[in-house]
Amino acid sequence: MPDLLASALAIDGLIWLLLTVFIAGLVRGFAGFGSAMVIMPMASSILPPVEAVIFLVAVELIGPVPNARAAWREGTPRDVGLLILGALLALPLGLWALTTMDATLFGWVVSASVITLLILTVSGWRLKGALTQRLTIMAGALGGFMTGFAGIPGPPVIMLYMASSLPIAVIRANFLLYLVAIDVILFAMLWMLGMMNWSVVALGLLIGIPNMIANMIGGRLFDPSSERIFRNVAYLVIAVSAIVGLPLWKG
Repeated sequence: MPDLLASALAIDGLIWLLLTVFIAGLVRGFAGFGSAMVIMPMASSILPPVEAVIFLVAVELIGPVPNARAAWREGTPRDVGLLILGALLALPLGLWALTTMDATLFGWVVSASVITLLILTVSGWRLKGALTQRLTIMAGALGGFMTGFAGIPGPPVIMLYMASSLPIAVIRANFLLYLVAIDVILFAMLWMLGMMNWSVVALGLLIGIPNMIANMIGGRLFDPSSERIFRNVAYLVIAVSAIVGLPLWKG
């Protein structure tokens, strides 16, 4: 373990990863999502594609734990189960795409995915009628593909829920439960496929501690009655993470 940590702590840009992960925890605790969209653009500019995804998963294995019980109580676990069903169908295909992708292209794809989400959500598009099982499974499948391929499971699911008429407390809780489940599944798949880098896992778990603290702070800041603030925070997170992660900043 000491050797793993020494190798992990030697990564260039460690201080920026730490700062980014703390901010991501605040966002995740408040909004129930967004940490991957904050972490991945920075991680993909410092780490190779597969290692960036491993780092994200390791951080998020422990970060959201303090808020999970309340999310189970406030959310709709059945709908989350449908999202996970869809994700399981498409995640392996996304992992295959990840292993064949150039690192620079990977950075562009991550940022382009986030920018696309921003355009869709800010456009004000809203879903007519209730969420159906088919829509929910399809959104989960797209999220599963993006999980394996870019480490960002949220965009299709976020778009679907932000376009719905559900209360923001339910939306936030479902986001949190869905993303926790995705992280556990992705970690298991990376391990089974022999793609795991344990020094990066050690780094992610270590930095996951301040991420957990930030999640707790963010959770206390959430106000179910402040929908406008909730949506504005979501838009801001998406915009900043997309801009910071553009490969052009790498020179």
